[in-house]
Amino acid sequence: MSESFEFERRVEFMAERASEILREIPAAPGVVCLRGAEEQSQPYLTRAPDVRRRLRRLLDSPNALDEAGRPVLSKRLNLRERVRWIEWTRTGSEFESTLVLYCAARANFGPEEARRRLRLHAPFVLRMATTNEHPRVYVTNRITRKSLGESYGPFPSRAAAERYCEAVLDLFKLRRCWEDLEVSPDHPGCAYGEMKMCMEPCKGACTREEYAAEAERVRAFLETNGESMLGELAAKRERASEAMDFETAAAVHKQWEKVKTATQLVDEIVGPLTELRALVVQAAAPNDEESARDRANVFAFEQGRIAGPEQLSTLGVRAVKEQTAVGSSLFAQPLMIAAVPLKEPVKVEGTTGTPSLNPEQRAEAAIERLKERVRAAGAPEIEERCDYLALLRRWYYRPENKRAGAILFPNPDGAWPVRRLLNAAAREALGPPREAPPVDREAAKGMKTRVLHEGREGVERVVPVLPKRKRRKALPPKDVSE
Repeated sequence: MSESFEFERRVEFMAERASEILREIPAAPGVVCLRGAEEQSQPYLTRAPDVRRRLRRLLDSPNALDEAGRPVLSKRLNLRERVRWIEWTRTGSEFESTLVLYCAARANFGPEEARRRLRLHAPFVLRMATTNEHPRVYVTNRITRKSLGESYGPFPSRAAAERYCEAVLDLFKLRRCWEDLEVSPDHPGCAYGEMKMCMEPCKGACTREEYAAEAERVRAFLETNGESMLGELAAKRERASEAMDFETAAAVHKQWEKVKTATQLVDEIVGPLTELRALVVQAAAPNDEESARDRANVFAFEQGRIAGPEQLSTLGVRAVKEQTAVGSSLFAQPLMIAAVPLKEPVKVEGTTGTPSLNPEQRAEAAIERLKERVRAAGAPEIEERCDYLALLRRWYYRPENKRAGAILFPNPDGAWPVRRLLNAAAREALGPPREAPPVDREAAKGMKTRVLHEGREGVERVVPVLPKRKRRKALPPKDVSE
């Protein structure tokens, strides 16, 4: 949990050894915390794209020179005489830096101050008040424990949520008034009732069962993002076409297009808040002993909490473009190259993790470790849940060219797309996919393969062999006597 957050490294700072101590701090992105000699003193907490450079500005002597050889101005904030301890955590992406900064601020300053420092606000959602006798749908950013199961989102802004809400209500006849209705024949009604866009439950124009059925259709629409209504209209259109009733089929198709337009107003992340699950893939920070060239970080948003990171090795995975000169077959452009063990690997004592050379098994193991961390942390309180949701919304709704990393949602059956996870991790670890060199299609078709068994390593290797050239027949010797 964030209350028990601790930084990865901690060193004691002494002003006379400032240069020597700062040289040990990596010049890489991370989150840093400066503490005084007294434990009750307020720490200085920040994130930086270069931790060493930021600390040089804060802890070097006022007359010192920066890395470019220029004198440091004395007007800058200098904490040289007040800092006793330096704590930091190295991060690999801006998403991880923001998450670490939130957890550190929550542990040091409390939830309210952390929320204020990071400017976190609960995202706007659609709420369907089903507890009311006459349910209605409206936009709000007040998420409570009671309304959590009735909320759908998150949306990037109030305007986007209202635009989607209006498009959905135009497809149904649910009430839009906010008052607690008292059914009476003398009720004046509203303009939506006059335009036949409301069932007018205030006047008793419909029964409670009829209004409940219409509200159930709206709930199914919000939970499936219109798929329930699109399937119903598509089946109705097909029946009309088979019966040669083309006018009805055209009218139903026009209504289908209107529903499709409404569903395109939201992103894939929008849905019931209680069922929101996602995997976020980010670049990994290198350790002191090794680089992060073949690893990526995976975060999980599940049960309202962001868990992670868990490192996923991309060894044996390479990302290439799907369309090249030789087509998109697996033989022409393999997306995964891994050794095939001839017998089961044996786990060595003292090692951690599941011994496997299969990239899919490594991905599944990383997902299981994330699930275990979520179960161990437990369900968060509603305020903390809103904070994690705000962090995810802030990163997700960035412009696509400025949003680093990838996000994956579960399949319709609830399972995670392992292959897509491996490809996303390879792109983060190895960079964007490079187009494969052009290959002659006819030469690729004529390639043969032979299998070489290497008993010492216990693997099978496939080596392409080009076809042999045909030998020309020898010509008879030419008679030069003539």
